[in-house]
Amino acid sequence: QEKLVESGGGLVQPGGSLRLSCAASGSIFSINVMSWYRQGPGKERESVARIDSGGATDYSDSVKGRFIISRNNAANTVYLQMNSLKFEDTAVYYCSANARRAWYDVFRNYWGQGTQVTVSS
Repeated sequence: QEKLVESGGGLVQPGGSLRLSCAASGSIFSINVMSWYRQGPGKERESVARIDSGGATDYSDSVKGRFIISRNNAANTVYLQMNSLKFEDTAVYYCSANARRAWYDVFRNYWGQGTQVTVSS
């Protein structure tokens, strides 16, 4: 069964850095876009960053210049390097992959279980 597993969350002080990883496993033939979302306390889930299979990236204005998304296509893994972290970056971070299980299959969105990132002094 296809699944995404995030890791790398934790507690960090303002101005610090964390690196999140998300590995896709199971019967995956190909992955199109891989993304990171987050949901802060009392807030709706929001898009943070996305990267397509060719490496093109897009960021939300709130993280642009501080976060870097990257991926390893061979390992079906996406990363999120988070620098200059702020209190408002506190959230559960989720990864998502738009993937298919075979060349004839349709693309579906798969989600990880989330990893907590807390920015606190």
